[in-house]
Amino acid sequence: MSRFWVEKIAGLEPYVPGEQPASDTLIKLNTNEHALPPADAVLTAVRDITGDQLRRYPDPTAERLRSAIAAAESVSPAQVYVGNGSDEVLAHLWFAFLKGQRVQTLDTTYGFYPVWAALYDVDLTEVPVLDDFSVDLEALKNDDAAVVLANPNAPTGRALPRDEIVALVESNRDRLVVVDEAYFGFGAETAVPLVAGHDNLVVTRSLSKSHGLAGLRVGYAIAQAELIEGLNRVKNSFNSYPLDAVAQSAATAAIEDMQWLEAASQSVRDVREVMSAGLEAMGFEVLPSQANFIFIQHNTLPGKHIFDALRSRDILVRRWDKQRIKNWLRVSVGTMAQAEQLLVVMREIVSAETG
Repeated sequence: MSRFWVEKIAGLEPYVPGEQPASDTLIKLNTNEHALPPADAVLTAVRDITGDQLRRYPDPTAERLRSAIAAAESVSPAQVYVGNGSDEVLAHLWFAFLKGQRVQTLDTTYGFYPVWAALYDVDLTEVPVLDDFSVDLEALKNDDAAVVLANPNAPTGRALPRDEIVALVESNRDRLVVVDEAYFGFGAETAVPLVAGHDNLVVTRSLSKSHGLAGLRVGYAIAQAELIEGLNRVKNSFNSYPLDAVAQSAATAAIEDMQWLEAASQSVRDVREVMSAGLEAMGFEVLPSQANFIFIQHNTLPGKHIFDALRSRDILVRRWDKQRIKNWLRVSVGTMAQAEQLLVVMREIVSAETG
């Protein structure tokens, strides 16, 4: 620890991202990247970037990208905010609207939320999920604190239908509800249509999963214009150019290719079904998922044992030491070939231990 650190930095426990191994031999199913490469239009947009575009600063308003998102979501560009990945969007959102306030989230959810809460002096309540890992909606509704809710939730993959989001948002119109749709596109209903009638709702998204652009870092928020203006004030007090010219052009192409999105998302759903059925046949409990991953627990084998056995066979998944989920594994949905290899290896592991 440096003697120049301020007290808050010394006490922070930063978020720990999933492992990004250098090996090319691993089957990487731990960080929920899309199984498929992005649309051809995205790669064309990257190749078409000119030297002059790189010489100049990018558009600080990302007008083309915001207009493309607005068109795809049937909102106005004034209702769209873009940033360097949804993590940056969420970080600015916590600062703009939640700093120093009371906030509720779930006790089993995205691990970055408590970090932002500590960074921005938020009084955070972690509401326990129910025994089946579903959201305790009544508990969230019966507290007047703001709500930050991942939907679908991570690491569970479970999602609330839109009518339940409506009930949450309308239970108290004087508190903000943030719906983090990082796993948009794989089956869950989006809350975006609710934005028009609710000035206390913000929906955030990432292009990392839905559009196969984790390496590009683009995220966005949709809300009524007054909330978006607040985010822009924070952004322009921090970094006026969070998205470079390459990211803006490639992300615009990705958003506009709706055909790729539907086909690629269907592919993920198909593989998810195969993985889930195959693992259930081996004695795994598999939570119903609307994301591009599944959350699994074997009925007899410890999660750490399975994790280590997979790792020794060049398959990387994600686990946590947190007591409630220590025996659960989160497994990203890969290609069909990767899913088949996972099932083969899992059968070997289970057979070796259970006879």
